[in-house]
Amino acid sequence: MSPIPGLQRVGLLGGGVIGGGWAARFLLNGVDVQLFDPDPEAPRKIGEVLANARRATTKLVMPSLPPEGVLRFVSTPEEAATGVDFVQESAPERLELKQDLLRRASTAAGPDVVFGSSTSGLLPSLLQEGMRFPERLVVGHPFNPVYLLPLVEVCGGAVTSVAAADRAVAVYESLGMHPLRLAKEIDGFVADRLMEALWREALWLVNDGVATAEEIDDAIRFGAGLRWSFMGTFLVYRVAGGEAGMRHFMAQFGPTLHWPWTKLMDVPELTDELLDRLVAQSDDQAAGRSIRELEVLRDDCLIAVMQGLRTVGFGAGEVLDRYERQLFGRSPAPAVILGGGPIRIHECTVPTEWVDYNGHTNDSRYMQLSSEAGDRFLRHIGMDAAYLESGRSFFTVESHINYLAQSTAGDRLYVTIQLISHDEKRMRLFTAMHRADDDSMVATAEHMMLHVDTRLDRASPTDPLILDRLAVIGAQHDLLALPAQAGRAIGQRRDA
Repeated sequence: MSPIPGLQRVGLLGGGVIGGGWAARFLLNGVDVQLFDPDPEAPRKIGEVLANARRATTKLVMPSLPPEGVLRFVSTPEEAATGVDFVQESAPERLELKQDLLRRASTAAGPDVVFGSSTSGLLPSLLQEGMRFPERLVVGHPFNPVYLLPLVEVCGGAVTSVAAADRAVAVYESLGMHPLRLAKEIDGFVADRLMEALWREALWLVNDGVATAEEIDDAIRFGAGLRWSFMGTFLVYRVAGGEAGMRHFMAQFGPTLHWPWTKLMDVPELTDELLDRLVAQSDDQAAGRSIRELEVLRDDCLIAVMQGLRTVGFGAGEVLDRYERQLFGRSPAPAVILGGGPIRIHECTVPTEWVDYNGHTNDSRYMQLSSEAGDRFLRHIGMDAAYLESGRSFFTVESHINYLAQSTAGDRLYVTIQLISHDEKRMRLFTAMHRADDDSMVATAEHMMLHVDTRLDRASPTDPLILDRLAVIGAQHDLLALPAQAGRAIGQRRDA
């Protein structure tokens, strides 16, 4: 059962780079996938993309992902579209091929099933020709890697219904994406037209020997590209205008648009000489790294940027924050082990990226592990997505951690929580992290948490229902001995 209402199963037409990315995006959100691709290597290729996506997405988001959807390969486009709630087409950019696939699939899909096309430039009005119920087709143009980049351009054709576009937007948003809804269809849509303009100028710079491929990429990735990732073009230029804003910027720099220094409206002939030069320079940039290695590097860089932007709640970070809240709200209450002692609430296997140069789990990861256990405890006592949306949450105001032993990559750890004390605004939790093989304790952490009204930015009383649950747990944990590490200050003797 998919955690996304109304989206249990989707049909995918095409399993290349983009189609494989869509498969991963749907599957990792718990949606079953029926995929048609005549390439006999499609299962292997998609399996590799899915492995990268699984690794990347679990690093990108902190909440647990839902149980993965089931992937099934089918032999015809009709079969791919049978019994599904949504169809996404990602075939090669050949109009006749796409029209044929959409025509065939539309005869099998229910009349209310919306179709999205991943085309990067073909007009949706052309793609609709020959379809059954053509008003349900929209362009849903994503960007590679589909499973990480949030942007998807949504564009309707001449007969596309508002309801179909609304449905596509809702589907893409449920997958953690940012739909950019275009009011008018145009060849290449918006993002690709902007990228093509830069690409034409870059080709001229290589053609004229002004710069190499690597130098041009450096000019972007070390400069404007960092600003583009969170402000785009117009907002950057507005800021550049100073206190007077965009008007001053245009007055100062607008006349330069007429200077004859650009070759933007022309494109160099793609001669064998130019192609050879581009290929050689691209090989130099790769430095022997495989495509998969470059994908992993790309994904890690994207994760770092998006997680960094999340801390300031802006741009793609705002989309990621909203997506994490969706995942938090969809996830079931955490499984806990109750008994006469502390609550066993979280388990994990130490991943390789947690290990430092000494071969041991980095100190910061124990605080992360304790924090994840704390989030699960909050979920256990009833703090769900609706509670967060109401503007209420618990904030950690003080923490103390003790390191008792070591763990390494591959070790299985579990975390227990003991409620030391609580009142209507405060909660004191003690977490203990253990090795699963011998139950030895590797670290402990103590947290003082304050219940906050996030809209007023001040402490507030906890909801009575949560207080009732805390009271039940507190009555049991009051019978337990205070942990030896609880309340200890730095340098304090253990027997003090």
